[in-house]
Amino acid sequence: MNRITSNLSDAFKILRSIGLSDVLDILIVAAVIFALVRFIRRTNATKVANGILLLAILTWLATAMNLMVTSFILRQVFSIGILAVVILFQPEIRRALEKVGSSQLFSLLGKEWGGQAIDHVIAETVYACEDMARARTGALIVFERDNRLNEALSSGTPVDAFVSTELLKNIFYDKSPLHDGAVIIKEGRLAAAGCMLPLSQNPNLSRELGMRHRAGIGISEQSDAVVVIVSEETGGISVAVDGLLKRHLTQDTFEAILRRELLPLEETEKDSFFYRLIHGKGNSDAKENRDENE
Repeated sequence: MNRITSNLSDAFKILRSIGLSDVLDILIVAAVIFALVRFIRRTNATKVANGILLLAILTWLATAMNLMVTSFILRQVFSIGILAVVILFQPEIRRALEKVGSSQLFSLLGKEWGGQAIDHVIAETVYACEDMARARTGALIVFERDNRLNEALSSGTPVDAFVSTELLKNIFYDKSPLHDGAVIIKEGRLAAAGCMLPLSQNPNLSRELGMRHRAGIGISEQSDAVVVIVSEETGGISVAVDGLLKRHLTQDTFEAILRRELLPLEETEKDSFFYRLIHGKGNSDAKENRDENE
């Protein structure tokens, strides 16, 4: 009992000794760690981070076991590996520093576009895909999420435009110079068009799938992107997520998948059938706006 009392007394002494500077120090370190984790997720560097962590553990074990030569080699490899990572991710590091310098620090710590922007983009995408499906116009639309698609973006033509049904249909019109590539939607805006995507290497894919579907599956395998594909041959609408392709979707199913994957949880709950029934909101508002524009 006395030991427990003594431990509690020591704990209270430590708590009383914590000042404002200590709290601030902890918060800064936590924010840096959080930003670093987000950076790793956004840049698809998870495997690289795992490799560095494994290398650090092996170095520590070699040092603890007095393996002098092995420890020396691992330390050299570790130091060279850190330098290689800096060189490899130089564009991403540069963009992060530019955000800090341009007072966009908080965009590193959270999402940059809210539920209303996503809701509008989803509605416009659904209407555009319906029209393109009826006209048998092929389309490939990629929604960027946490993992950054910088390589794919750099391969296309920058657009940076407000997402609308008419713009998507014009881009994928078969006489348009950008219709063969993919459109990438980033942070609620149409960032680029005519983008080249990596093809899936999955040998088990159906032979019925063409290059557009294989490209959509490929980018979904390498990132957390949500990919919409409209078939030029059949007019079918498909969605690829995490390397899995859902084909021949109805309008309601297609929209439901996009809302589940892209909307925050609270927005998805608000868009449920009962919420729309009670509040009279949802897709009807977007459809009325579209009818007025037409």
